[in-house]
Amino acid sequence: MTTHPARTTTRKLARFTGHYVEMVVAMLVGMVALAPLWPSAWLARPDVDALVMATNMTIAMVLAMALRRHSWPRVAEMAAVMYLPFVALLVPYWLGAISGGALMTAGHVVMFPLMLAAMVWRRAEYWH
Repeated sequence: MTTHPARTTTRKLARFTGHYVEMVVAMLVGMVALAPLWPSAWLARPDVDALVMATNMTIAMVLAMALRRHSWPRVAEMAAVMYLPFVALLVPYWLGAISGGALMTAGHVVMFPLMLAAMVWRRAEYWH
C-alpha cells in the first residue's frame, strides 16, 4: 500500500486553476476548429451564431473533460452552464432589447464566471 503525501493548498489551487484554464483553451480550440463546419448563412443571424459558438465550445470542452475522466453528471452540468447565458439572453435579443453584439458579449462575460461557480460548487471534482 502506498500513501501519497497531502497536497498543499497552493498546489490544489494551482491544479484547480489549471483545470479552468484547460477548459477555456479547449473551448477556444473548439470555436476555431469547428466554426468552418457550419453554413455561413446560419452564422449571419446573431442568435444562431451565438448558439453555434456555444455548441462549438461545449463540444471541445466535453471532450477535454471526458479525457480527464470527469464524471458525466459534472460534464453535463458544465455544458449546461455554458449554454445558459446565451439561451437566457435570446429572449431580450428577440424582443429587440439588446443587439446581436450585446448577446454575444454578455453571453461570454456571464459564461466564464458561471463555469467558475460550477467548479467551486463541485470543488471535490476539481480541487485535489
